[in-house]
Amino acid sequence: MKHLLVLITLVAVSFSFSQDEKADKILNTFSNKVKGSSSFYLEFSANIKNASSGTNENNTGKGWVKGDKYYASYGELTRISNGKKTWTILKEEKSVYISDEDGDEESVNPKKLMTLWDTGFKSKYEKETKNGADLVHMINLYPKNPKTADYHTITLYIGKNDNELKKATLKGKDGTVMTYTVTKLQFNVDAPDSKFVFDKSKYPGYQVIED
Repeated sequence: MKHLLVLITLVAVSFSFSQDEKADKILNTFSNKVKGSSSFYLEFSANIKNASSGTNENNTGKGWVKGDKYYASYGELTRISNGKKTWTILKEEKSVYISDEDGDEESVNPKKLMTLWDTGFKSKYEKETKNGADLVHMINLYPKNPKTADYHTITLYIGKNDNELKKATLKGKDGTVMTYTVTKLQFNVDAPDSKFVFDKSKYPGYQVIED
């Protein structure tokens, strides 16, 4: 689960480490589209593999983002944040954990998938290729500080025609390969503030635990 949390956590913007002008232009175009929208809705599928441990997991996720508010779900985990408080809902445990939103790497935010390269990566344009029926730009990201990074390579596939993220592959130092495919992306969606606040009535029988 940690790998997913890192993937979709909101991070501060910094393109200063990008060293490939073509890649930088493509990433900036999409990033500006994301940041310029009032809200967005995202659906994705995920595959996580690790040959040494025999891991091969598939799951799906979705999320809404509005400013610093978000609602994200992945498998048995749902996390809701109003920008100040975060509610982590674990269906299997029938528990809800309440904490302060501090923006650290353990918070789940689907905006991370859309601004993945904002964390101090070097970028390199690889080639134009196909992702299913889509023509895409293939861009590799390499961490500026590899000793402290969880990943040695992240590959992004950005649509040539719409400049939107289609797929991201993260290769971990421990041999884990995580592939996230965006199946739906909509900008400026209707997202009332009530969506980003935990409603206890929707979770009868759940234990609520506050940090």
